[in-house]
Amino acid sequence: MTTPAGALAPSRRADGGPARLLVVEDERMLADMLLDALTFAGYEVHLAETGTQALSRVRELVPDLMLLDVNMPGLSGFAVAERLRSVADTTPVIFLTARDAPQDLRDGFLAGGDDYLTKPFRLEELRLRIEAVLRRTMPAREPGADRLTAADVVLDTASHQVWRGGREIHLSRTEFQLLRYLMANPDRVLSRAELLRGVWDQGFETDTSLVETYISYLRRKLGDVPPRLIRTVRGVGYALREPRP
Repeated sequence: MTTPAGALAPSRRADGGPARLLVVEDERMLADMLLDALTFAGYEVHLAETGTQALSRVRELVPDLMLLDVNMPGLSGFAVAERLRSVADTTPVIFLTARDAPQDLRDGFLAGGDDYLTKPFRLEELRLRIEAVLRRTMPAREPGADRLTAADVVLDTASHQVWRGGREIHLSRTEFQLLRYLMANPDRVLSRAELLRGVWDQGFETDTSLVETYISYLRRKLGDVPPRLIRTVRGVGYALREPRP
């Protein structure tokens, strides 16, 4: 694979975050290469190594697009796509495979694939195909979609800036990601486990104090005094709620 000569801006989600990709590939070297290259290109990238793991990760992550290897032990890529389509899951799929016979191409599209790319491939072509599928499948973003607001807090996902009451607040990358996740889910109580998955990409609670620590950092930097914007729901998690009169 070769790096593209020109910059291609990645599609973005409604909350301003980068498009979320799930790469399903049992060849570890290729999986790591795709993880590094696509993350560097600006996408949010997650990995799965088996078809069974892919089905679980789709439910957990709700990716915007899946890059799905066809030749995997156990459940093949075609079988994974068929199972998703059988339960009305419309996650876009680009098959990655060394098989290029006309029958394989036909089977891929009949299984519910959106595109089909044979190995070896160039990274530039993969990026173009990813963006072509995302343009067809991701909701169009409204003007001003780069900004999230809650009370007097404004978060701009494009410029990576935050203001409160017109005063700019300087946040670390993780603090920004945590605030964006909270602001993208207003009034919803988010558990510690969900925040660990959504902000740190951790599937289990390796450090039970991590979320609490960063919530504390955020509150301090935002000057969040009672009535708090970031609420603690004891025994459940955290929610971002605008103070009510």
